[in-house]
Amino acid sequence: MSTEIKVPTLGESVTTATVARWIRKVGETVAQDEPIVELETDKVTVEVNAPEAGTIEAIAADEGAEVEVGALLGTIGAGTGAAAAPKKAEPAAEARPAANPQPGVNPPPPPSGPVARTGHAPMPAAQKMMTEQKIDAAQVDGTGKDGRITKGDVLAFVEKPAAATAPAAPRAPRTADAREERVKMTRLRKTIAARLKEAQNTAAMLTTFNEVDMGPVMALRAEYKDVFEKKHKGIRLGFMSFFVRACIAALREFPAVNAEIDGDEIVYKNFVNMGIAVSSPSGLVVPVLRDADQMNFPQIEGAIADFGKRARDGALKLDELSGGSFSITNGGVFGSLMSTPIINPPQSAILGMHKIQDRPMAVGGKVEIRPMMYLALSYDHRIIDGREAVSFLVRVKESIEDPRRLLLDI
Repeated sequence: MSTEIKVPTLGESVTTATVARWIRKVGETVAQDEPIVELETDKVTVEVNAPEAGTIEAIAADEGAEVEVGALLGTIGAGTGAAAAPKKAEPAAEARPAANPQPGVNPPPPPSGPVARTGHAPMPAAQKMMTEQKIDAAQVDGTGKDGRITKGDVLAFVEKPAAATAPAAPRAPRTADAREERVKMTRLRKTIAARLKEAQNTAAMLTTFNEVDMGPVMALRAEYKDVFEKKHKGIRLGFMSFFVRACIAALREFPAVNAEIDGDEIVYKNFVNMGIAVSSPSGLVVPVLRDADQMNFPQIEGAIADFGKRARDGALKLDELSGGSFSITNGGVFGSLMSTPIINPPQSAILGMHKIQDRPMAVGGKVEIRPMMYLALSYDHRIIDGREAVSFLVRVKESIEDPRRLLLDI
């Protein structure tokens, strides 16, 4: 008896995924709960584990195929060693023709018109949406396997500004160069591009800058880092926890920076879900420290270290990447001296940290070499006034330059 491998629930608002890689092939044996296939969603890569031990009997969705929650990926047959003969599983139910057609009912005609001519047959979910929106398949560029139109392609077409749907001026074909390599954008990379462009198109985004003397925090960290690590069982004391706590203190004073726009209403949040941008092999992701305002230094540092490790391993969960109310990104780890970070919608602001660099500064009427960092706050001017943005960044600066303020909550 065969056991079906199906697309699991992928998280809130995520209904489709792309089959990124089959870890196990047809005929190979697997243990129960062993990862057998990777799915790539708009946000993160998800591993699907074997529901039981056995042999991969068939694969129903090839690498590159778009699949919906609950769709059939393949089957596992009983047995622990014998390789099953490679074969294809039947397609998922929604794409399978009726096994016993009713008498007198003609089967659906083969595709015609633009779909048949181009070969870009829409996926079922995409076809349903195009029918509802009265969209011609010839207008939509397919990015699925073999050029098939996916639901994401239809959504991208619908969300395009009116000017973008006008016929583009013809241009000369691009000459191929043998030294070039073409690589299809991953689902995550396309989503990152779309969301960043959405932020630029929607928010009235401005950036304000300041600089902070990192000397006091660096001295405090140097004095206590060994004791901190020993007491908290290997958790290292970094700079990020100071900035998280400094931002929390400033957000309490300037709640608009922690708010968002929903239609014609402003939603003020009496909590802080802090997004921390971390690098993964697929691109930048922003896992969320939920209720960060209730966390202490070791809890913050431990959670951030865990996020970084699991981002590199592709093990972050979908629900960890949503629900943020404010974000911090640190381009300084890559050597960035100054940048203008882009807001992560629907949030209204993001803090950018940068490289610590020794610079000559005027201190008490004398020139001293101090470890300085530029800070950048990008914010949505529709909800945050310039005075609030500048004052918020000043509060962060004051807390970092005098960490005792964080302990005294002032």
